[in-house]
Amino acid sequence: MEHEFLKLADMIVGQRAMVRRLEGGKAFISRLVAMGFTPGTPVTIVRKSGTGPFLVKVRGGQVALGHNEAEKIILSPVNSQEITIEEIAPTETQLSNLVIALAGQPNVGKSTVFNLLTGLNQHVGNWSGKTVDLKSGGFMVGDTSITLVDLPGTYSLTASSEEERIARDFILTRHPDLVIVVVDAANLERSLYLLSEVLLLPVPVILALNMMDVAGQEGIQIEPGVLESAIGIPVAPMSAAHNQGFDALLMRIREFMDGRSVFNPKKASISAAHRGILDQIVLEIKGFTPEGYPDEWVALKLLEGDEEVAIIMEERLPASNWQKVAGLLYEHEDAVLDIAGERYEWIARMVRAAVVQPKLTRGSLTSRIDQVLTHPIFGTIFLALVLGGVFSVTYSLGTPLQEYLGSIIASMGDWVRMNLTGGPEWLPRLLADGILGGVGLVLTFLPILAIFYAALGFLEDTGYMARIAYLTDRWMHRLGLHGKSFLPILLGFGCNVPAIFGTRIIESPRSRLLTILLIPLIPCTARMAVLTVLTPIFFPDQAALVAWGLVAGNLIILMVIGLVLHSYILKNDHVAFIMELPLYHVPNFRTIGLYVWENLLGFLEKAGTIILAGSLIVWSLSYFPTGDVMTSYLSVIGRILEPIGQLMGLPWPVLLALITSIVAKENTIATLGILYGDLSITLPAILSSSAALALLVFQMLFIPCLGTISAIQQETRSIKWTILSSLLMVGLALVFGIVVFQAGTAIFG
Repeated sequence: MEHEFLKLADMIVGQRAMVRRLEGGKAFISRLVAMGFTPGTPVTIVRKSGTGPFLVKVRGGQVALGHNEAEKIILSPVNSQEITIEEIAPTETQLSNLVIALAGQPNVGKSTVFNLLTGLNQHVGNWSGKTVDLKSGGFMVGDTSITLVDLPGTYSLTASSEEERIARDFILTRHPDLVIVVVDAANLERSLYLLSEVLLLPVPVILALNMMDVAGQEGIQIEPGVLESAIGIPVAPMSAAHNQGFDALLMRIREFMDGRSVFNPKKASISAAHRGILDQIVLEIKGFTPEGYPDEWVALKLLEGDEEVAIIMEERLPASNWQKVAGLLYEHEDAVLDIAGERYEWIARMVRAAVVQPKLTRGSLTSRIDQVLTHPIFGTIFLALVLGGVFSVTYSLGTPLQEYLGSIIASMGDWVRMNLTGGPEWLPRLLADGILGGVGLVLTFLPILAIFYAALGFLEDTGYMARIAYLTDRWMHRLGLHGKSFLPILLGFGCNVPAIFGTRIIESPRSRLLTILLIPLIPCTARMAVLTVLTPIFFPDQAALVAWGLVAGNLIILMVIGLVLHSYILKNDHVAFIMELPLYHVPNFRTIGLYVWENLLGFLEKAGTIILAGSLIVWSLSYFPTGDVMTSYLSVIGRILEPIGQLMGLPWPVLLALITSIVAKENTIATLGILYGDLSITLPAILSSSAALALLVFQMLFIPCLGTISAIQQETRSIKWTILSSLLMVGLALVFGIVVFQAGTAIFG
């Protein structure tokens, strides 16, 4: 009876209930069922906090849900003996080239498998026609060259985000020779859901049964041979984090290459009640589906409420055909739950055949840890300590290393000036001031970058990063965002460019745009490194206080701008928050090392191209035509802008240094080094304390680097928003720079 039902939002911590129905439209329901919420499924409330997100245990895993999402899940209370669905709950031919796609849900160790197979032989390349970079790598099996493409993590083939859409479309339209689906052996009931969908596509599949070690620790025993027979595809058990199972996976790939693999997949069926409807839809769409899209798969996606597929087919079908299809879909809105139910029943059969489940006598290690780390008070305190620790370690360890590298660069410059004689007069100055004084000085940032990215990689690999999203969801909602937006914002402290690309995890276009516009206000490591160099020069006794005060100022401005944009310009509908919280596990330091290496390599590429070009241009403009910077081409440009600089107490050479930071933020230091030489002596002599503070404020708020501007354009696909973002940053920098100088001068003289 209806009065016996309750909403998930009304449950109390520890209460168990059975899912009875889902509300909110087909697309939203499809997302929920991919996470395990289907009628008849038991759920347990692990944590709730006022109007903040809920932590729910479902099908052996933990999922974070926003309050509004919890309102749309209708349940009925049950006793433990009433639950009949079985839960797996953790206690804690010679080919010249082969293209293999690596697919899997998030948090199943897919990237670790990728790194294990490819090592350092990998690169990131843009997929033509898409605003996304796909990581690919190469390895050899015998004489065959293998290209492995690491697809973004996706819970299902009903895409709800840009990354999930890319993963699906790559399989459908790029026709890889083979797909390796990576699953979490410790949570098969949910991670097999993606496999149940991939098996419907006309592509060979190998199942990589990863995290076998974690499953064993949780008391879960899996018989890979039995699972292989049950599903009808090759299965390779492995523990990629411990370099175990590599040979088994390679053997499966070799068997496929030699034509010895047996692919006879036993696919999830569709009930008789909807089989006829599916066939009718297939008849209506036959001949109109996009190339590479199987007719039955498209029909199935239409029944599941896939909005993107529906838009595509409405455009491609004649009006009469679409009217018939739309009518069938309207009459059978319940099909999405029936299809998901059949898939989970298929999964349950596979699990029953091959898995021995542990008796659940106590909470898992992850659950016990989360009692503290997701607590609204203790968890927030721990998060503050973690973030504080990350920045403290980054700069306390990185700054001395940066200073040491800086002394080496300076010594090299002195040696060049003294020993490189007899040639053109400009050559030693070019090498010492243009290259070593520009690019060389920028390379001193490497220690800070390495430590910061190592810390981020550690948090991600342990599983804590998802908890950060959960804890910050309530705060982010005040800006019209949710906890997922905090993750790219946090990444922005490393570099704004990958942070902007990281917004692909955000489903709402408006929330994604808002996050993109806010990220340039995050002080990246380049800006922080500039701050680290300049602050002690101007404020030797209060350097730390001034630096962190400026960072806090940026974050306050970010919140104010976010509130204004959300309230008046980018008003958006409610943002759904649905996110899995993975098991905690020991980090894989090889994976972290590769993560650090990839980011440092990207920085070095920038230093060798953009920053080098910028440094050479700045040096040339400062040297020619007279060899004296005060009568150079650069001085002409600077003097034109001098009236603006005077409002902030900045001479034109300093203003020029700020302008060159548009190429790369590090160019501020590079240009100042070229123009002034020893900054510790020259800068305090020409800038007052108020002007110095205005310089630092301007540097922190000024227009993002070219890489960030390019990323904004790629992700928004809008020249308008790219220009508006840059103008916003210029305006903020000018306003606050002028205010700080004028106020400081008025107060302190």
